[in-house]
Amino acid sequence: MVTTRVATRVTTADCTFPKDFVWGTATAAYQIEGGAQVDGRGPSTWDVFCKRSGAVFEGHTGDVACDHYHRYREDVGLMQELGVSGYRFSVSWSRVLPEGTGAVNPAGLAFYDRLVDSLLGTGIQPMCTLFHWDLPQALQQRGGFVNRDIAPWFAEYAFLLGKHLGDRVKLWVTQNEPQCYIGFGLGTGTHAPGLRLDFSDTLVAAHNSMRAHGMAVKALRANVADARIGYVLATQLARPATESAADLEAARAGTFAVRDRTHWNNSWWTDPLLLGKYPEDGLQLFGTEMPTFPNADWDDLGAKIDFLGLNIYRAETFRAVEGGGIEQLPVPPGYPRSGVDWQPITPDAMYYGTRFFHERYDIPFWITESGLSTRDQVFLDGKVHDPQRIDYLHRNLIELRRAMREGARVEGYLAWSLLDNFEWADGYKQRFGLVYVDYQSLRRIPKDSFHWYKQVIATRGASLAGEFAVPVTCVTAD
Repeated sequence: MVTTRVATRVTTADCTFPKDFVWGTATAAYQIEGGAQVDGRGPSTWDVFCKRSGAVFEGHTGDVACDHYHRYREDVGLMQELGVSGYRFSVSWSRVLPEGTGAVNPAGLAFYDRLVDSLLGTGIQPMCTLFHWDLPQALQQRGGFVNRDIAPWFAEYAFLLGKHLGDRVKLWVTQNEPQCYIGFGLGTGTHAPGLRLDFSDTLVAAHNSMRAHGMAVKALRANVADARIGYVLATQLARPATESAADLEAARAGTFAVRDRTHWNNSWWTDPLLLGKYPEDGLQLFGTEMPTFPNADWDDLGAKIDFLGLNIYRAETFRAVEGGGIEQLPVPPGYPRSGVDWQPITPDAMYYGTRFFHERYDIPFWITESGLSTRDQVFLDGKVHDPQRIDYLHRNLIELRRAMREGARVEGYLAWSLLDNFEWADGYKQRFGLVYVDYQSLRRIPKDSFHWYKQVIATRGASLAGEFAVPVTCVTAD
C-alpha cells in the first residue's frame, strides 16, 4: 500500500516563499548558554537534574554547553552570515530571577540586553521564549507546576521581561512544548525535575501550566506595545497511509484525538486556549483523575494569542478501519530514522501537520522548530558534511510551501538549531545544528547544511526547485 503525494518535479513557482516570510533559526538557553554559575544566575531544575547519577548521557551537563553566554557576538555573526531575518531564543528564568520571584539579577538582564541589541544591530528580529524547560530550582522546591502559585510567579517573570525588553522585542512565546516538561519531567521522570507523579497530579500541573501561560500573555500585553504573542507545541502528528478520503480523515482524527493516559497529544494543550474547552474524549478518558478548578481559570486560559508555534519533526501513520475506527501503523523494519530513535524520516509531517492545525484553529502559525539529528564529524578536508540534514530540510520546506499554497497562514520557519547543543537527557550525543560545535575548543564550524540554507534564504526558497529521482514525500509500505 504505497502512494506518492508530491511529484518528482518541483518548479520555482511551487517553492518560492512570500517576500515577508521570516527565515530563521532557534535555540534554547540551557542548551547553549553555559555560564551556569556566573554573574548571579541561580540554579534551575536542569542544573540539579544533570548532577543526578545516570540521569544524562555520560554525565553531561549544561554548565558550559556552547558558552553562548560569552560568545553570543560570534553566534550573532554566524546568523548574519547565514542571512536570517529572525532568531528565536529563550531566557534563563533563574538568570534574571535567581529565586524565581523577588530580587532581580541586573547582570542577567544585561546579558539579554546585549543579545537583543546585537540581533537588532544586524537586522535580525528577535523572538523571545519565556520558558524552555529550565524552571528555577527554588520554585521547584515550592512545588513547581503542581503549585497553583506557578501562574502568578510566571506572570511576574513575564511582566519583568516585557517591561525590560518590550521596547525592542515584539515577538514573544510564553512556553515551549508543555507536553515535554510535564510528561517527561513529572510523569516518566526522564527529564528535569525527574519526578514520577500520579497521573492526576500531572493533570493538575498541566492545567496550572496553561493558567501560567494565560497570565503571562496578559502581563506581556500590559508592557509591550504591538506585542505578538504565541505558544509552542511539541506537535504529535499523523499522516494518512494513502490519499483516500477515509485515511485522510483517520490521520486528521489521529492528530487531535486523546487516545491514552499520557500527555502526548495536541488538543489537550490547545483546545483550552483556542476553543475554550478541554477535549471531550480526554475528559472521558481521564475521568475522575481530572482535577477540579474554579471557573475563573478560563479567563486566564482564554487569553488571546496571535500565533501558534508548531515544532514539527515527524509523524505517525494512520489508516481507517472497518466500522469507523482508526489504526496506527507500525514503522516498517529498516525505515530511515535520524540519530534519535523517536524520529523516523517523514517530511510530509510538515504538510499534514500544518494543514490539519490550520483546519482546526485557523490562526497564524510559525514553524518554531524543524530539524534533524545526525552523528556529524569533521572530515579530513576540515569541513562537516551533513547531506541527510540537507535532504530532510529540503523535503520539509517543499511540504511547508505546499501547505501554504493551500491556505495555511505560516509566517516564518525557524530551523532547529543554529548550533549543536546540549540535547537534554542525551547530553552532547545528538547534533541538530547547522553549525558544528567542538565542545573541547568551542570552535564553531558551519556545516554544509548552513551553506545550503543560506542559499535557500537568499532565493526565498527558489533554490528548492528541481527534478528529483524519487518523490519528495517519503511514504510507508504496509
